[in-house]
Amino acid sequence: MPKPGAAAGVPDLADRFARRTDGMTASEIRALFAVASRPEVVSLAGGMPNLAALPLDDLAAEVAKLIAQDGQVALQYGSAQGVPLLREQITEVMAAEGIRAHAEDVVVTVGSQMALDLVTRIFCDPGDIVLAEGPSYVGALGSFAAYQAQVLHVAMDDDGIVPAALAEALNRLAEAGRRAKFLYTVPNFHNPAGVTLAVARRAEVLELCRRHDVLVVEDNPYGLLGFDGQTYPALRSTDPDNVIYLGSFSKTFASGLRVGWALAPPSVRDKLVLAAESATLCPPTFNQMMVSRYLAGHDWRGQVKSFREVYRERRDAMLSALGTYLPAGCRWTHPDGGFYVWLTVPEGVDTKAMLPRAVRARVAYASGTGFYADGLGSRQLRLSYCYPTPERITEGVRRLADVLNAELDVLHTFGTPDRAAARLAAGGARRGPQSPSPDTT
Repeated sequence: MPKPGAAAGVPDLADRFARRTDGMTASEIRALFAVASRPEVVSLAGGMPNLAALPLDDLAAEVAKLIAQDGQVALQYGSAQGVPLLREQITEVMAAEGIRAHAEDVVVTVGSQMALDLVTRIFCDPGDIVLAEGPSYVGALGSFAAYQAQVLHVAMDDDGIVPAALAEALNRLAEAGRRAKFLYTVPNFHNPAGVTLAVARRAEVLELCRRHDVLVVEDNPYGLLGFDGQTYPALRSTDPDNVIYLGSFSKTFASGLRVGWALAPPSVRDKLVLAAESATLCPPTFNQMMVSRYLAGHDWRGQVKSFREVYRERRDAMLSALGTYLPAGCRWTHPDGGFYVWLTVPEGVDTKAMLPRAVRARVAYASGTGFYADGLGSRQLRLSYCYPTPERITEGVRRLADVLNAELDVLHTFGTPDRAAARLAAGGARRGPQSPSPDTT
C-alpha cells in the first residue's frame, strides 16, 4: 500500500534517503519569507541588504562592457579556485582588517555559505563536535546538521563570546576524551546577536583554541559595516595558521551575485579546491569578473561608507522605537554595525508561539529558537533593520509592542505561562493588539 499522499504506482523515495538527510530541516527564518514579503507586513525578519544605494545605471553599463569586451571569457568555465585577478583584489579588501594574505591561499566560492559548507564537509564526520556561539547564524547550524555534527553552544554577552565559557567547554570535552573540530564564530556585528567580540578577548579566545588544538572558523560578512567607520582586527590577522577566514561581497556589494571566499592555510586550501570542484565545478566566472571590474573601476570604499550610513540611520530608528514602545522587562543589544538587534522578552512569553499572532498584526520577526541547535531561545527574537525604511521600522516595532502587551496581559490574567499559552492558542485575550495603523510607505 502506498503511504498516505503517495500516488499509486509511484515509489516513495524517502525511505532511500541517506541518514544524514535527517538533519536537513527547513530553516524557521527561510519559512518566514513568503509571509514576510507580503506588502502589508512590516518584515523585521530577513537580513536582506538594502541595495538602493548602489549605482545601478553605472553597473548596467559595466555589465554591457563586460559582455562586449570579455564575453568569451566571462561566459566560459573557469578555475575552481576562482579568477586570479579577483583573488588578488580580495587580499586588498581583507587588508582593511589587518590581514596579510597571498592570492594563492584564497578560494572563491558561491557566497560564503558555500565556503562554510565545504569547510564542514572537509572537517566533520557524523558525531563530531563543533563549538559555536549561542545564539549562532542559522545557515551555519544548517550546514552542521546536514553533516551530522553535534553543536555545543558557548555563551556570549555584550562583548561577544565569553572566554571563561569557552574554556569550560574545551576543558569539559578534554575530560571526556573528545575534541571539537573547530570553533565557528562571527566576531563582528554578530548575526543574530548584534554584538562584537571585544578586542581584549580576541587573543584569549585564540590562545584557548590553540591550547586545545581546535581550529577557528571566522565568518566575517559584516566587518566593514561598522557605523563609526571602525574596523576590528580580524582573528586571522593574529593567528593565520589556525584560522580559516570566510568573507563575502553579499553585504558590501550585491548579494545576488553570490560571490564569497575562504582564506585558508595551504593544506586546507587544497582540500577546499577539490571539494569545490565536486560541488560546482567552478564558481560563476561572469559574477566574479563583474565583482572584479566593480572593485577596479568604482569607489567601492565610498560605496561601503554609503551602506554604513544607510544602516546606521535604520539602526537608530530601531533603537529609538524599541525604547519608545516596548513594555518593561524587555532588553536588547545595541549594535555598532551590521544588520541586527537581539531582543529578550519578559519571562513567560514564547516568541515562537507568538509569531503567528504577530504576523496577524502585520509584523514579522525571527524567533530565537531558530538560532540554537539545542532548543533554547524561546524568550529571544532577532530584529533586522537593514531593509525597511526608518518609518516602517518604527511602525513595525509599534505593532510588535502591541502584540507583546497582549501576551503579557494574558500572562497576568491567567497566572502561568502554560495556562496563558492555552488561552492564547484558543484565541482569547483580555485585551488584543490594537488595530494596526495604515502603512507609512
